[in-house]
Amino acid sequence: MLTMKNVFKPLFLLATLLTYSTTLIQGSEVIARNGELVQIKDGFTFTEGGAKDAQGNIYFTDIPNNRIHKWNPKTNKVSVFKEDSRGANGCWIDKKGNLIVCEHQGRGLYQVDKDGNRITIIDAYEGKKLNSPNDLWMDKRGGIYFTDPRYGKNRDDMEQDGEHVYYLSPNRKKLTRVADDLVRPNGVLGTPDGTTLYIADHGGGNTYAYDIKSDGTLKNKRLFVDEGSDGVTLDHKGNVYLTSSAVRIFSSDGKFIEEIVTPKNPANVSFGGEENKTLFITARDAVYSIEMKVKGASTN
Repeated sequence: MLTMKNVFKPLFLLATLLTYSTTLIQGSEVIARNGELVQIKDGFTFTEGGAKDAQGNIYFTDIPNNRIHKWNPKTNKVSVFKEDSRGANGCWIDKKGNLIVCEHQGRGLYQVDKDGNRITIIDAYEGKKLNSPNDLWMDKRGGIYFTDPRYGKNRDDMEQDGEHVYYLSPNRKKLTRVADDLVRPNGVLGTPDGTTLYIADHGGGNTYAYDIKSDGTLKNKRLFVDEGSDGVTLDHKGNVYLTSSAVRIFSSDGKFIEEIVTPKNPANVSFGGEENKTLFITARDAVYSIEMKVKGASTN
């Protein structure tokens, strides 16, 4: 039924976004002077991931619909990269151009080449199935950090003793549990120099920073901000981007800078585009972009 409330709600949302955009243009530290939030495409169910290739294209996932999509910022077109993605969530592009994905249904990490062929990387720890790998970051040596939470009500088939963070060695032969004291870890990302790893404990409502040791293990856990997050990304100045009710941006010392509001809560965020200055945002049933003053960090 069409009511006055239904009529004014979208109008109010549009007015809010326009007002917010004007505020950003006048005084943002990181968003381009003429930067506006642009909807790239909607009609998805739940978008996630966000991995940039060498050309600046972004690969992202629609988890319930089992698809991996590719966005070309030059044409602003979205295409289907892979069907039957088995609940693919977080993803990353390695140096060879392969897509590394976290699969919910496969309960592991998988490599998808340019032709869509799928190869198992890892799906167990100490002989027991992983929970549901969610997000990942690949260091310069080729080692992979990934989070392994379990969302939803179905926890009967969990074989691990909790929801943890792991590091897979560059030769992919050794899997090490590197964080085992979090509630439900989600977003994970390291700094370009490989010295610091950020882990968002979505379940605990905090985001932590760790020092990375030479063997890939972690030390010196410290609270970065008392906010949880789904996704994490970095810009070239070291600012950290978290996603909750908005894309919230913090300096490297944890001071809040500003936020980018999307019509629905964002899940993940990544830099892309030819100059690596386009911020790509997945937000439930749609994906958005906004032009930035800053570039994405080279880890992205």
